[in-house]
Amino acid sequence: MSADKKRDLLNKPIAATLKSMTVPMAMGMIALMSFNLIDTFFIGLLGTNELAAISFTFPVTFTVISLIIGLGIGTSAVIARSLGSGDESLARDQATTALFVSLILVSLLSSLGLIFIEPIFKLLGSNDIILKHINDYMSLWYFSSVFLVLPMVGNSVLRASGDTKTPSLIMGAGGAINAILDPMFIFGFGPIPAMGIQGAAIATLLAWICGSIIIVYTLSIRRGLMHLYLPVFARFKSAAKKILTIALPAAGANMLTPLAMAILTAIVANYGKEAVAAFGVGQRLESIASLVVLSLSMTLPPFISQNQGAGFYQRVRDAYKICCRFVLAWQFFIYLCLAALAPLIAMAFASEPEVTYLIKMFLWIVPLGYGVQGIVILTNSSFNALHLPNRALLLSFIRLFVCYVPCAYIGGELFGIIGLFAGCVLGNFIMSLLSYSVFQRVKES
Repeated sequence: MSADKKRDLLNKPIAATLKSMTVPMAMGMIALMSFNLIDTFFIGLLGTNELAAISFTFPVTFTVISLIIGLGIGTSAVIARSLGSGDESLARDQATTALFVSLILVSLLSSLGLIFIEPIFKLLGSNDIILKHINDYMSLWYFSSVFLVLPMVGNSVLRASGDTKTPSLIMGAGGAINAILDPMFIFGFGPIPAMGIQGAAIATLLAWICGSIIIVYTLSIRRGLMHLYLPVFARFKSAAKKILTIALPAAGANMLTPLAMAILTAIVANYGKEAVAAFGVGQRLESIASLVVLSLSMTLPPFISQNQGAGFYQRVRDAYKICCRFVLAWQFFIYLCLAALAPLIAMAFASEPEVTYLIKMFLWIVPLGYGVQGIVILTNSSFNALHLPNRALLLSFIRLFVCYVPCAYIGGELFGIIGLFAGCVLGNFIMSLLSYSVFQRVKES
């Protein structure tokens, strides 16, 4: 990695640097988030049972993805600090180690998920009819998740070096492949038979395999950011320890989200399958609506880690404040757009009147809290970048199980499903104030 690339993060104006990193990242995130959204759209055409099935899978699939995200966070934080301090050889050892360790951990977690498919989804409230569709989808999805590791963690290596354009192109390619293959495998095309919900899982598998091939070639051959062999044991052990020290708490913090969503999905199931279907659509739309925040949560940590590694602590604090102000304004604009388009969006994803009504209500209420939720997300990613993952883990626990889920549950008990939606917003508002306050007390150490 050239010195010029590192100076982009260490010396250039903060706002301009973050913008130049985040814009291509956001474009790539659109493609990445399209995986779930495109699956949801085409599966919704199959019927309410299939749409409810894919909604039930969200907390479980996001548990596996959360582990991968956590591993990517640890990888990015460790490698960015090494690059910030000028040790490129160590960074290559850390990148190779990160990919190998990530493959092992995700394979183990997916294997457990495959073994316990039925008990897990029955616990979430799925009935036998919906469980059949879940089995068709998840039996393949767990296998394909192993191929998601390489592009996601590999992209974290690229972002740590200050490169967000290449990850966006890789994610874009994966999203395009998935979008093309989805209708072909779900509804059939030529010699390809209609496979229904299982076809969506096959399309995703093929897209992720392509992404794995591209990222390994990019990191090893084109960029020289990783080895095609494992480092000597002493360096491997040292790198794995550093990465996992951050990655495991970060993954734990991310896994709290699907756990909370699983609890919330079980609560929503009490209001009927229509409510579950609408809630699942809303959760997937939330990913698209928050893509700029999510992009910032991936570009801000390398900036923070490299500047911390170089001792530029004021740039760390300034970058955090700039991002928080921006997401509040941006997400309010997104809320206005979603509120205006809610009727059209609801009709696009569902045909039953009750489902469309609940999707509209979700979009008129829940996105009002996306801005303050963005502050919470950026705070946690900043703590991980500062190598303070346990603080991020604690804040995530408080947000979900002290604020978000309790407020949603109480709102539901008092005012039904509409009150539950409003409770989600209130929980995010409370937590954002706490998160911002805690970050202001971070010392230079």
